Amino acid sequence: MLQNDPYTYRVTWSDGDGEHVGLCAEFPSLSWLAATPEAALNGIRKLVAKIVKDMDANQEVLPEPIASKRYSGKLLYS
Repeated sequence: MLQNDPYTYRVTWSDGDGEHVGLCAEFPSLSWLAATPEAALNGIRKLVAKIVKDMDANQEVLPEPIASKRYSGKLLYS
């Protein structure tokens, strides 16, 4: 797994699959199915680490972690 993993994860239940699904907000095309929430989280974190390693090797731009984005704090209404 990534050391100091900066990405945002969540685990939810999939009725269609009958398993827990691990997701990463910065990599929306990736998911990991598992019998337990812990296994789903562990699986998606390992998958993201593998993808990041491959992207680094190919000098591809990694998605910016949501936690490191800066916002102005201003709400704009139309």
